[in-house]
Amino acid sequence: MSPPVAVDVLVLGGGMAGLTAAARSVQDGASVLLVEKGARCGGSAVHAEFIWTAPTLEVLREVNPLGDPELAAHLIARRPASLEWVADLGVTMGPEVELLGFGTGHRTDLAQLLTTLERIVRDAPRSEVLVAREPERLRIDDEGRVIGAEIAGGEGPRLAVTARSTILATGGFAGSPELRRELIHPQATSLPLRANPHSDGAGLALGQSAGAAIGADRAGFYGHLMPAGVAPDPQVGLAALSFFHSEHGVLVNRAGRRFVDETIGDHLNTMATLEQPDARALLVCDERVHREWMLKPYVEGLEPIDKFALAYRHGARCAVAESLDEFAELPPEWGYPGDGVKETLRRFNEECRDRTPDPPRRRDATPLTDPPYYVIEVAPAITFTFTGLLVDAAARVLRDDGTPIEGLLAAGADAGGLYVRAYAGGLAAALVSGLSAADTATRSLTPTGRR
Repeated sequence: MSPPVAVDVLVLGGGMAGLTAAARSVQDGASVLLVEKGARCGGSAVHAEFIWTAPTLEVLREVNPLGDPELAAHLIARRPASLEWVADLGVTMGPEVELLGFGTGHRTDLAQLLTTLERIVRDAPRSEVLVAREPERLRIDDEGRVIGAEIAGGEGPRLAVTARSTILATGGFAGSPELRRELIHPQATSLPLRANPHSDGAGLALGQSAGAAIGADRAGFYGHLMPAGVAPDPQVGLAALSFFHSEHGVLVNRAGRRFVDETIGDHLNTMATLEQPDARALLVCDERVHREWMLKPYVEGLEPIDKFALAYRHGARCAVAESLDEFAELPPEWGYPGDGVKETLRRFNEECRDRTPDPPRRRDATPLTDPPYYVIEVAPAITFTFTGLLVDAAARVLRDDGTPIEGLLAAGADAGGLYVRAYAGGLAAALVSGLSAADTATRSLTPTGRR
């Protein structure tokens, strides 16, 4: 092991939350060591485009009633200053737009933001960024205080790092099939990953080793429905193969039945589909939905993509039916009862006309009566997880009794409790929690009065 390394702040994870925490800490006068498991920094944020969340606390509580109210209030309160901080860095941000029917946010040059944050840390005279390295264990003193970590991996020697504050920002556990099975659902083992593979639960394990509690067990995950059997393809863009418009179609499970209010959002349809037989469903849209939603960008200003045609080119199970009667001829190898699907769609149209769909349709109870019908088998894919370490609004990691573990903080998907079976923006949460972690870590080093 090399000689000990001493810094003010040790940040474990180089995604949005970790880079934000590291850059902010440097700006506040701290010496920082940022350690990233992957070959480069950026995490899953490199695939994203928008920093967004609910516009008010009332809206956030309405769409996310099970989440921690303190964390929710903190997210909304700190959002304006956090966006101002990004703008002050010179990062290109677009005008405010609506997202997912209830949120607001800004299209942001994420590549520019992530590169800028990393450069701030690399250019600081007392700070450093290490890639292809990972924490082996936390260093904990006799009083239970976290005083750093041992870092392994890569071509360099193992490092013993001493730090006044250690920030866990490893991105949750979306990359771990075993933890997905344990903490999300037995069928989550084989979920396609629409994110980086390095977020494998390291932060969760490190926190628990120091006595941390888990926040909001079985809280779920953020993801989207994608063509079943088609691996996410970063070359065409993860959003291009995501069926955001499922909230305007009908989802039918292997038993030939509807199982969710589709209109609550594709991100929630994704969790509901995971719990269906074989974690599969048929998404059915008529020509109206195809024209008005499938062929239009899910956010104003983005390039439109024919997602049905793209899925077909990628080898997905797709079909076009000229009438409801043709659903009786669904290929047997697909595993769906054709007559049952036909009857479900017929009954759905009838119930919509009577305003009695079951399950209900809160936002779009328009029947599917405009043939042809576009049919595609979809499956859930995961981006990041909601279950994480119990934290307070200052990003301090907590024990079961609610007391903070001195010296240990968590941000981004390593911090649990904000979202529970609901979602309102991941990058905004990572940005706010990363800034909060940095502020807590450097409070004794700099004057008060930060934004």
